[in-house]
Parts: sequence; structure tokens; C-alpha cells
Amino acid sequence: MNLLASRSSRMKASEIRELLKLLDQPDIISFAGGIPDPSLFPAQAIGDAYQAVLGGREAGTALQYQVSEGYLPLRKWLAAYMGKLGVQCDEGNIFITSGSQQALDYLGKLFLSPGDTALVTWPTYLGALQAFNAYEPRYDRLNTAGGNMTPEAYRAAAAANGGKVKFAYLVPDFANPTGNTLDVKQREAVLDLAGELDIAVIEDAAYRALRYDGEGVPPILALDCARSGGIDHARTLYCGSFSKILSPGMRVGWVCAPRHVVEKLVLIKQASDLHSPSINQMVMHRVADTIFDTQVEKLIGAYRKRRDALLGALQANMPDGISWSRPEGGMFVWLTLPEGVDATELLARSVKEARVAFVPGNAFYADGTGRNTLRMSFTLADDRAVNEGVPRLAKLLRG
Repeated sequence: MNLLASRSSRMKASEIRELLKLLDQPDIISFAGGIPDPSLFPAQAIGDAYQAVLGGREAGTALQYQVSEGYLPLRKWLAAYMGKLGVQCDEGNIFITSGSQQALDYLGKLFLSPGDTALVTWPTYLGALQAFNAYEPRYDRLNTAGGNMTPEAYRAAAAANGGKVKFAYLVPDFANPTGNTLDVKQREAVLDLAGELDIAVIEDAAYRALRYDGEGVPPILALDCARSGGIDHARTLYCGSFSKILSPGMRVGWVCAPRHVVEKLVLIKQASDLHSPSINQMVMHRVADTIFDTQVEKLIGAYRKRRDALLGALQANMPDGISWSRPEGGMFVWLTLPEGVDATELLARSVKEARVAFVPGNAFYADGTGRNTLRMSFTLADDRAVNEGVPRLAKLLRG
């Protein structure tokens, strides 16, 4: 063990990955894993696409090496998709990854030297912290509601640690873990701060398509392109994924970014795994091109009902002193417990006494605070889970 690199000390197990093991216990009601409902996967369409690819002239291409940038027809489809979101680009601005998690790892590798600073929200996506931790950064707080430090103060704090501020990372739509969404003014403020600091913005858009209420908000990248004069002059790097809509197991994500950033990411890919699986990219292109919009509508119809059921159960059962977010989309509801209540200790009791699981909130804080918070996911929460699980948890909280 004394031969390991210093970065290995910052590699921590995911509390969520560990909690997913609870799903194997049939009597556990789990609100823990933020994963799609497998019964809603378009399995038939995906199976048909695999058969079509492997049964025709494309079989050789599907089983062969692929260019590191990714399968060209899929990149062209994604460029058109980004255009519908207000981001005018072409395939040269699209880079295919093995899920958006790989994109976060690559961007951490690209930007962070040991001691550099990443600005993240408090709380933020645990997987991003895991991806960035290997590159030995420090974290500073990004307040999307306002009240940030001055650029000079951010720079001074970073310099005192021996590095520079390199990027701001955030999930602006139905954030993991809070479910919150930034309005246009807040997104513009992030760009203002990034401009003053001359840093990149990493926009994690994994949940963007899952909007159940309200009007859509332009991506930060779209706002950036409008003010900078186009994507190749923008500082925002958009990370997208098919995992929440079509299939997480196929591991297909993408980065939409200026060409000079894509070129660097390609070099990282070549040194890492050469390319994402050819056959999965080809199948994903066929499926997305035919059923993406209808699949989104199906998920919205199912998940909206589950979100509403969970919010209703919380309202009907939770004791005074507990508050929660009311997300317009996504997969998560964020609970804030009274000060002094430790959600990690509560989880141990909840699993043992109530047979209900959730994710303690401190896992999502770069400094390990937020111990009186927790995350609940509703995507796998059927009527039984909500009607039995929430009252059990509420009873435990009442003492």
C-alpha cells in the first residue's frame, strides 16, 4: 500500500453504490438509488436495433474499432439535438463518452492539477466529487442563489492552497441531490462569475429532459453561446447522457464543447479506452433517432405521478420541523431535518427498525457537512413504497 500514488487516498466508496446493495433485500423499501425504472426501458426497440445492426452490412463496423470522437451519425444526431436546445453546433463539437460520469472524470483530468480549486454547489452530485477527487483539488463554495465571494477572494483562497480556480461545476436542471432548478438570472450570474474569474463552467445536464411542470430554461451553454458569439468561443462544457432516458447499462454520454476542448478530450480518450463501444453507439443512434421523444413523454407521465405521490405522502405524514424540495422534474426530493438530527445515524435505525432506505445528505457536501439532510428518489417508488415507507420513516422521526 505504501507504493500507491497520493491521489489514491482521495478515492472513496460511493455511499449510493453501497446503498444499492440494499435493493437485493426484498423487505427493504428503498428511496436510495437514483436510477431509472427498468420496467420503462425501451427493451424491444433496443433489442430490435441490436439485431438490425448485427444482422446487416453494419455488423463489421459495429464489432470493429471506432474513432475516438465517437460514431459519426450519433454525433450528428446529437448536434441537431443540441440545436433544438439553442446551441448551434456540428459534429466537431460533440464527443462521445462512456456515460456522462466518464466525461466528468476526463474534464477533471483535463483541468485540475493538484491544489487547484473547483467551485461546486453545497450540496453537489457525489459522483462529480468522486471523479474530481482523483486529481487532488480543493473545493470552494458556489452559491447559485447569490452571495458568492468576490473573484479576488476566490483567487486568493486558491493561491493560498498553491493552485488556481479552474472551473465551476453544477447541475442546473433538477439537481442531484436537491431537485432544484436554476432560473435564467441565476444561470447568467454563474456565467458572470466565470467570466470574472476566467474559468470554465461544467454543465451537468443528466436530468434535463425529465421536466414535469413549468417552462423549460435554456441551457447555460445556450446562454453562453449567445453572449460569446458561438460555441467555439464559449467557456461552458455541456455533459449529456442517454442513461436516464434510454438505458444506463449501454453507457453512452456526450460532451458538447468548443472544438479545442473536444480535441483535448480525444487525446485523453485515446490514452484511456480508445473509444466507447462501437455497437452501443450505433444502437443508441438508431433508438434515439426513432423513439427518443416518445420515450421522454412516457417517462414524464410515469415519474410525474410518482413525484406527486411522494410529495403528497411527505405532506400528510412528516412531523413539524422538516422541510423538503418540490422539484419540477428529475428524480429527487431533498429533505432538511431539524438541527442535531444526523441522517447517517437515522439511516442505520431506519434500515433496522423501519426497513426503509434513503441517502444521507452529508455524502453530497465537499466538506462533509449537511448531516441533517437526506435525499429520496421517487423513480422506483410505487404505491406500496410510498404508502408504507413514508409513514414508517415519519414515525421514526417523531421518536
